[in-house]
Amino acid sequence: MDILSLFLETGFWLAMVRMATPLIFGTMGELICERAGVLNLGIEGIMAAGCMSGWTWVFLGGTLWGGVLFAACVGAALGLLHAVFTVHLGLSQHVTGLGITMLGASLSSFVFRMVLPQVTTPPKIVPFAPLDIPVLSSLPFIGPVLFSQTALTLLAFILVGVTAYVLLRTPLGLALRMVGENPLAAEAQGLSVLGLRTGAVMVGSAFMAVGGAFLTLAAFDAFYIGMVNGRGWICIALVVFSSWKPGKALLGALLFAAFDAIQMRVQQQSISAIPYQFYLMLPYLCSILALITMSRKAAYPKALLVPFRKGER
Repeated sequence: MDILSLFLETGFWLAMVRMATPLIFGTMGELICERAGVLNLGIEGIMAAGCMSGWTWVFLGGTLWGGVLFAACVGAALGLLHAVFTVHLGLSQHVTGLGITMLGASLSSFVFRMVLPQVTTPPKIVPFAPLDIPVLSSLPFIGPVLFSQTALTLLAFILVGVTAYVLLRTPLGLALRMVGENPLAAEAQGLSVLGLRTGAVMVGSAFMAVGGAFLTLAAFDAFYIGMVNGRGWICIALVVFSSWKPGKALLGALLFAAFDAIQMRVQQQSISAIPYQFYLMLPYLCSILALITMSRKAAYPKALLVPFRKGER
């Protein structure tokens, strides 16, 4: 099969953008946390909680947008828990993050079993439908690729622009970057380092949960255990790949999604004796190589992973 012919197919680009959507939400959320000086390794569990909470809301009769909002609230609550331990108590961000991941994943499985104790096949819901925007959806190539996606995909792209603008062009963004670079200087300016970091972790975690909710409310129409499938860890790598810049983070998410879309099509059409696990490995291998290449000179926030205690010098 000629792999190059894939790049001429509109379906390939459409799938790439759709598969990048949860990565965009998760990467933007992680980037906000780390810009404020907090590493959030709980992203995998927060995305799993977003999957479950959004789907449960709709399954029990709520609206799709209500499910998105509920997932964001659940993510913010887990972010608050993470911030209490890491920002206010100064505990290990690595250990706390892994604990949040296990908590979020375990709670998701537990709630699913409690809501549907005897179900073997996950029940389906009616997910977000692809949009049909007049004029824009009918544009050659770019129309079906960008403007025939679901509303959550368009929201993800808007979120990138909003995040970049807030971080780089507003006093709030300057304050967040200051507490991630030099919290003592921020405190000297009268800023609440603890408050800013807590808010950043909560907002970032809400974005992560919405990325998880996308999987059950738009990409699929059901919830099953383990459906996040490592996307949270990929988001953490994409933040490093992007050098903590929203625009490059978007490109990184699209790049990984392109690798993933390629492996799925190659796997389906290959008639060789190559094991399918090889194709599953390809997007992660390519991402590792890209990460090594792009992140060697990455300028990370200077106060990342450094706990702040008010009044100390």
